[in-house]
Amino acid sequence: MKFSVLTMFPDHFHDFRTFPIPARAEKSGNAEIQIVDIREFAGGSFRHIDDSPYGGGAGMIMRVEPVVKALRSVTDHASGKDAKKPHIILFAPTGKQYTQADARRLAEEEHLILLCGHYEGMDARVYDYADEVISLGDYILSGGELASMILMDSIIRLLPGNLRKESTEDESFEHGLLEYLQYTRPAEFEGKRVPDVLLSGNHEEIRKWREEQSLMLTRETRPDLYEAYMKRKEKGADK
Repeated sequence: MKFSVLTMFPDHFHDFRTFPIPARAEKSGNAEIQIVDIREFAGGSFRHIDDSPYGGGAGMIMRVEPVVKALRSVTDHASGKDAKKPHIILFAPTGKQYTQADARRLAEEEHLILLCGHYEGMDARVYDYADEVISLGDYILSGGELASMILMDSIIRLLPGNLRKESTEDESFEHGLLEYLQYTRPAEFEGKRVPDVLLSGNHEEIRKWREEQSLMLTRETRPDLYEAYMKRKEKGADK
């Protein structure tokens, strides 16, 4: 899979590419990360990429021309007779909230282009060039760079060969529930003991315990997820 990240701050991605999973994926050829500096597509000696908003207001807005030029530098290069159109993602508060199901879906794409906003956001006309608008949650970041790293990390770890398949199958959110709590040695620490069932060697009992713990933990800490899970389960039972 190829990721093309359009950003004003290409240096932000240097450390990310040295993290174990992204570095392993690039080294093996499972993933390619292309960083495109939007400033290189801004005209003038000062390469101004931002301007004040029409109608007034605080802050600055990223201009449409350099963003679209940077985008076309990637899409034009990717075009070809048999080439699949890249999937273009823009990060903004108006987008659909990102989920693990989205990570699974996007992991099936061949080429993702990630548009990183900054300042007070991008000129609204940029949205017309995106296939999808994504939000990571109900909070504000300084720019889309961190959001793009989170999205890439969540997808790269799902690509074949980067992690063992079983390592990603029972994680939180994969089946609509939070993952059960986990323990390792020592069996007892400061009076706190690992649940006996995990030391029993009875794999069926351990499986049942983990399933119960997953349901309980989700119900107590994320009732919204639990309710949605139970509705899906009831609907499936009705069929």
